[in-house]
Amino acid sequence: MLNTAIKAARRAATVIQRASFDVDRISVTEKQHNDFVTDVDQAAEQAIIETLLKAYPDHAILAEESGASANLNDESEFAWIIDPIDGTTNFMHGYPNYCVSIALAQRGIVTQAVIYDPVRNDLYTASKGAGAYLNDKRIRVTKHDRLANTLLCSGHGAGPRALAEYMKMYGVVAERCQAVRSAGSAALELANVAAGRSDGFYEKGLKAWDIAAGSLLVTEAGGIVGEFNGESDYLHKGDIIAASPKVFGQMVTLLSPFA
Repeated sequence: MLNTAIKAARRAATVIQRASFDVDRISVTEKQHNDFVTDVDQAAEQAIIETLLKAYPDHAILAEESGASANLNDESEFAWIIDPIDGTTNFMHGYPNYCVSIALAQRGIVTQAVIYDPVRNDLYTASKGAGAYLNDKRIRVTKHDRLANTLLCSGHGAGPRALAEYMKMYGVVAERCQAVRSAGSAALELANVAAGRSDGFYEKGLKAWDIAAGSLLVTEAGGIVGEFNGESDYLHKGDIIAASPKVFGQMVTLLSPFA
């Protein structure tokens, strides 16, 4: 199943990279304020779904652009959770920070994860209980134990309310760590936490396809993922903190007032 997801991600990346050479020709639709979909998102998603269903025709699908398949319900044993381009706004502008994110949930538990960064040709993979990898090399979260020594990452949703809350959180967090970065792709931010490139990530209002694959990468790399209050229903709630174990607790203490 992991190999099938990798094949699907690479197929989608071929579609994306071909279009990236001439972003001015991309057709863009605004779903809501500052939330966009392009014809490339849709084509990449279709390539992923075709690849997955060819191998597993009975599996359910939850995809950002096309939504839930008719057979997706609480009884679904296998469900693929797909974001064809996480970081669409970046992609539209030619800003090189976006990825393909594919996860497989088995009875509601994420068991396989693939995040592919086509710009850097970085392939992140994880299988539940088997560790997390970047280009076939085992990865681990950082060993920092003090928030003051950390580089954290974040982002915000569309709309003025989301931005206002983000700015409040930024003020609280930036005062306590070395720096906060926001690069526009939640999936890649989670992959960076797993790879030890950053110490933690936090964001509110995300969807399952933004965080499903990345959350498994982090936990398989030795990190902890939870809601702002430390609970574990982040896939459904959409509010997430991911970090190394000691930093996670400090981030929950800091951000729990925003839960």
